[in-house]
Amino acid sequence: MTTDTYVLVHGAWHTGAELEATAERLRARGHSVHCPTLAGNRPTDDRRTTGLEDAAQSLAAYLDQHELSAVRLVGHSYGGMVISRVADLRPNRIARLVYVNAFVPQPGECLNDLVPPHYTALFDQVAAQSGGAVMLPFPIWREAFINDADLALATSAFERLNPHPYKTFQDPITLSQPMAACPLPKSYVNCRMDTALPQSLGWHPRLSERLGLFRYIECSGSHEVWFTDPDAIASAIEQAGRD
Repeated sequence: MTTDTYVLVHGAWHTGAELEATAERLRARGHSVHCPTLAGNRPTDDRRTTGLEDAAQSLAAYLDQHELSAVRLVGHSYGGMVISRVADLRPNRIARLVYVNAFVPQPGECLNDLVPPHYTALFDQVAAQSGGAVMLPFPIWREAFINDADLALATSAFERLNPHPYKTFQDPITLSQPMAACPLPKSYVNCRMDTALPQSLGWHPRLSERLGLFRYIECSGSHEVWFTDPDAIASAIEQAGRD
């Protein structure tokens, strides 16, 4: 069995803890797995001032502190913005980038550029009322993000989320080149039941094709498959991450 190193990078409103169920499955397969929490989503972080670069630098620092190399860097959702930046910051530590229903920005784009206008309008309103932090309304979470769960799991998972620094959605990313030109190997995992983005503005192929040459892996489940089927997403990530 080949032992690889995975770093699972959470999306908005999450911490590394929510990816631990999947991490445990990968560890059981013999891999080394890390689940850091990005700057902006730790309990004492300032949601008003933390931006995308802060989050990316915190991940780069984590790779340095743990002296990680040949990493399969896995980004979920908003985490795709972060791993794209870290591919510039620490390319020598990365063996492969794996996007899981994740944003793939072009140089100078922000996350809000990649979501439907009604989401941006909603987040603008929420952030203005809550000190620069955004939360998902439960109905959107229930219907669009975790549609493959029963109500009990949808509710318990929602209670684990934390307010997210809206500045990370507004900050344009700094990239030296489009991700299609990035020489690192890349994979995209597409969860087939994911409706967090409308199907007319979906994850794949709209965003995945920005990677240029990439490995495509499909998985069952919703945007929050981490909660609903950690076995399935662990298997998909392993397929996406192998050499």
